[in-house]
Amino acid sequence: MPTRRTVLLGGLGAAALAIVGGYAGVEEGVLPGRIRLAGLTGQCDVDATPPPSGASVETDSFASSARKTTLGWSLALPPNETAANLPVVVVLHGRGGNHETAFKDLKLQDFLAAYTRAGGKPFALASVDGGDNTYWHPRRDGDDPITMLTDELLPRLKQRGLRTDRIGVLGWSMGGYGTLLLARESHRKNLKNTDVAAAAAGSPALFTSFKSSAAGAFDDASDFARYGDLSDEPDVGTTPLHVSCGKDDAFTEATKRYRTHVNPMPAGDIGKGCHTDGYWRSIAAQQLAFLGAHLA
Repeated sequence: MPTRRTVLLGGLGAAALAIVGGYAGVEEGVLPGRIRLAGLTGQCDVDATPPPSGASVETDSFASSARKTTLGWSLALPPNETAANLPVVVVLHGRGGNHETAFKDLKLQDFLAAYTRAGGKPFALASVDGGDNTYWHPRRDGDDPITMLTDELLPRLKQRGLRTDRIGVLGWSMGGYGTLLLARESHRKNLKNTDVAAAAAGSPALFTSFKSSAAGAFDDASDFARYGDLSDEPDVGTTPLHVSCGKDDAFTEATKRYRTHVNPMPAGDIGKGCHTDGYWRSIAAQQLAFLGAHLA
């Protein structure tokens, strides 16, 4: 009895073979047939499920002057820990996500609990609404996610007792790009009283030109030149980085390019996986261990 996957592959027939042999590249440098084929052949079948920890996630909101709207934010602590003097990792969500995505979809609070239960030094995870398409940088309309982070979110975390002079940053997709941008801006001393101690990016949404960037990601070519052009000149100094991407992802080649331009090469790798929650869960444990080691 043929499997569903065999039937699907067989159904592609000669048309599929023609696609595999001769796609034209499209936006973001991805060959769409290749990604579809990866899903059919199991190349996207990666995931990790942390054991439920019972860790609580606190949510709240504030009126943001920097982003000109009311924002939700979330804070997760390891079980049996208080915020007093804990370091913090700021989590940047991907395009279309929000402050709850890290905890509802990726279960980062459970990965954090497993990390501390195994002896890792505790830290907190904080996430905040960054907008559907801001790409975590100041925009022409006055929406400024970076100032929101430095002037509004971090002071609130400090009031809770968390250490905010040295932070970790973690993100995926649009948030992965934002993570690497914050590492660069920290190296350039543009984050006021905060330094990025380490950054971990999964499937970062990196583009090699304004023309190839996603619609709305940057205001114009000059905006891209100021904030978006990270692939060839990461400019992160000695900031420790963990940068990973699946082999079958729209951003695989740009991530490879970024990794080769950082010296020393970042931790992480280009491994099996696609642009999916499952892939981001599959690398979450190693990302948190990496960040914890540099925040300790």
